[in-house]
Amino acid sequence: MTLIKSISGIRGTIGGDAVGGLTPSEIVKFTSAFATWVQKESGANGKKKARIVVGRDARISGEFVRNIVTGTLQAMGIDVTDLGMATTPTVEVAVPAEKADGGIIITASHNPKNWNALKLLNSKGEFISEAAGKDVLAIAESNTVKYAPVTALGQVAHNDSYVKAHIDMILNIPLVDVKAIKAKKFKVVLDAVNSVGGIVVPQLLEQLGVDTIVPLFCEPTGNFQHEAEPLPENLIELSKAVVKNKAHLGFAVDPDVDRLAIVCEDGEMFGEEYTLVAVADYVLKNKKGSTVSNLSSTRALRDVTQKAGCEYFASAVGEVNVVEAMKKNKAVIGGEGNGGIIYPELHYGRDALVGIALFLTHLAKYGKSCSLLRSTYPSYYISKNKIELRPDLDLDAVLQGIKEKYKKYPCNTIDGLKIEFENEWVHLRRSNTEPIIRIIAESNNQTTADNLAEKIMHDIGDCMKGAKMMAN
Repeated sequence: MTLIKSISGIRGTIGGDAVGGLTPSEIVKFTSAFATWVQKESGANGKKKARIVVGRDARISGEFVRNIVTGTLQAMGIDVTDLGMATTPTVEVAVPAEKADGGIIITASHNPKNWNALKLLNSKGEFISEAAGKDVLAIAESNTVKYAPVTALGQVAHNDSYVKAHIDMILNIPLVDVKAIKAKKFKVVLDAVNSVGGIVVPQLLEQLGVDTIVPLFCEPTGNFQHEAEPLPENLIELSKAVVKNKAHLGFAVDPDVDRLAIVCEDGEMFGEEYTLVAVADYVLKNKKGSTVSNLSSTRALRDVTQKAGCEYFASAVGEVNVVEAMKKNKAVIGGEGNGGIIYPELHYGRDALVGIALFLTHLAKYGKSCSLLRSTYPSYYISKNKIELRPDLDLDAVLQGIKEKYKKYPCNTIDGLKIEFENEWVHLRRSNTEPIIRIIAESNNQTTADNLAEKIMHDIGDCMKGAKMMAN
């Protein structure tokens, strides 16, 4: 069993012993703490109730977790707007629309089906800050939560209108050209990994004027038919279906629909790193401004941005960090190399739905195939690796050892350690969602990227042995 408490929320496995996973008691504890924080931030008191928007993906455990969350919020004297099954970006849109004081998204994103999580939003519908996250964690451990008297319990209102509202907002974006999309009579295969995307994305594609939609794993059962993360090794069936159906392209989303992967007409992967690159290219052709991605994302976004005569900025990994950098630098587009697109004209959150609309418009106006569009971008290759963390490991000491070894190269330490070489880079950081170190390397060919990652992993192993010997 696993339970990870972090500034971005609480995430863990379902089932098993009473201690160590995402148990009902942990859900109550953390929801109560977040509710306390919301009440403090909103100024709620006996005369004014706070309101929190709740939505969930289609995970098998989603309904029981939702019941505990909404019941706990009621017990705290907070009113709830329950969206039912909803994408993460839809909940983000709904929070300010409802004039709510916060939001809880019940989803473990790309984690396997036996996981679930609570993602926490502020009154703007954005992920809470690091400082706020620390406050929530402190409240959870303080045992100072106070529940409402029976005469002041919260009420639950169900609202299923926000899927349509979200889609309507996307259709009204000036850079989304429905007429151009319709004219191309696109055939699209959709892999929604048996979650809420199977409900929402087909509605969007129909409204965009896609001629034919071929569904793949679109039944929202929560019983994922393949690993949930939209990586090439998990999209084999999608690739085959695109070729078999002679489709123009394929889309894959993760369970909460904040990440987007694309498959070209020949069955080849467009590349999750290049989802943001392509959309940014289209946006910058029509609207000048800066771009932002995190330190683990491809250099191709920097190249495309500079080619457009604009400025690129890098942030620490994590949506909240990307958003902060986007606001600071007035970015017109940003996101993460995992297929997460943030288009601030709509809202400050990763949104696969707006990504689909902008990409289809871009492809329609380009007028050629998806694979030819991909060939217009710089080719970089990323090697993504991970090492499991021992509970007793001093990761800071390990990273310091690696930094010392490569001290003659430019290093960035705002998020773990990123080392810049002439034609490649490597980024080492602790995961926010799993007990692992992530090792990401990029170069202009796959072999070099893999070799660089392997060398750094060997160096990490040596540093870990050294740290253990010093501890003994």
